[in-house]
Amino acid sequence: MFSNAPEYEARLHRPFTPPTVTLKQVHDAVPKHLLRKDPLRSFGYVFRDLVFCGLLFWFATSIDRLSHSGFGGYVRLTDPWEVRLLSGVLWLSYWWWQGLVFTSFFCIAHELGHGTLFHSWYANNIPGYLIDTFILVPFFAWKASHNAHHKAVGSIERDENYLPYLRSDFKLPPPDRARRADYAEVFEETPIMTLGRLLVMQTFGWWLYMGCNIMGSKMYPAGTNHFSPYSPLFKKEQRMGIIISDIGLLAMASLLTYAGSTYGWKAVFMYYAIPYMLCNHWIGEFPILASTEVMCTFLHHSDPTIPHYRKEEWSFLRGAAATVDRPILGWIGRFFFHNVSHDHIAHHFFSHAPFYNQPEITQAIRSVLKEDYNYDSTNSLYALYRSFTECVFVEDEGGIVFYKNAYGVASRCVADSAMKELKVKGWNPVEQDNIEIR
Repeated sequence: MFSNAPEYEARLHRPFTPPTVTLKQVHDAVPKHLLRKDPLRSFGYVFRDLVFCGLLFWFATSIDRLSHSGFGGYVRLTDPWEVRLLSGVLWLSYWWWQGLVFTSFFCIAHELGHGTLFHSWYANNIPGYLIDTFILVPFFAWKASHNAHHKAVGSIERDENYLPYLRSDFKLPPPDRARRADYAEVFEETPIMTLGRLLVMQTFGWWLYMGCNIMGSKMYPAGTNHFSPYSPLFKKEQRMGIIISDIGLLAMASLLTYAGSTYGWKAVFMYYAIPYMLCNHWIGEFPILASTEVMCTFLHHSDPTIPHYRKEEWSFLRGAAATVDRPILGWIGRFFFHNVSHDHIAHHFFSHAPFYNQPEITQAIRSVLKEDYNYDSTNSLYALYRSFTECVFVEDEGGIVFYKNAYGVASRCVADSAMKELKVKGWNPVEQDNIEIR
């Protein structure tokens, strides 16, 4: 359970050479019918998520009655502690499944934001806005920055998030002069502190990104956030959408305040807040060293074996391939997270394709990428800890860089001989992107 998967180990011990296939080859490998929307099927998934949420809320309202009656007399309870134990088990079950459903809301709204489910702008954006607002996500703000992330994924200069810290950010000496004591002075901490930072990250990381641009692009000034319509994240024509998103958040916050004053804050905490915090655990954005994305999206882009590119080496194909598919929670993750973890590479290559076709798209592009397809079946909790402790910073120089750990050591390196061979052949990364990107 707490060891590297075979796929990760194989990648770890293989010097890195950037993919040399072209985007045209990837697109030609995917049958065109997999890129088409099926509105009826799409509606079924949206409706399914809403039904699950409603049924779980109804179940939560019945927990006290079921506990005290022993499921209508089917379970015989003779002592008060047995009632409390049954009640606790039922609440834990509710929180777990409702947290997954709230995450499914984020994932289905993410698909609606990409316009992958319906042909109409309104059919995609109105449900997406309402669903995201329910879980306190600014739909149009997130849509704008997330689509920008897709256009520049893996680029140190242009990506919107998942950007690594640099050696210079920690004022470390150059690699040839840095000693173990230099790294220890900056990064050394107790296991309790590491656990504490990990918990903070998993709980509040999403809001730190949305409110302070933590782990966001360094091309934006301090104070950049997703709530101001005049934020440098957004274009002039996007400002009205940001205002509408903010109005939705205020309306939802008002509704929660009304529910708290009417039914009690304990009820709001039990029914909504705990599933919401679990939702934040599965989604989001966070930095590695600043004590605060959270599991799913972070692990797609932060891995010791996956490179980041500077402008002289970046191409859309290289950036899209520099992500990882992970079977987080197995069938549960595929069912509730709408393939976002299992087929994340396919999503970056074909962000306009419906999520329900992505498993087949993955198989098609895997046949083209071959060894350049990144999959990791490592237990997700261990993978999270591994990336959290090993993806610390990258060097300030180099066209292709890998994360280094708290001792200044990278787990993987570039195959210099292969890179020299590519340069001799006149290989240009931009030539990989030889068809229009949608």
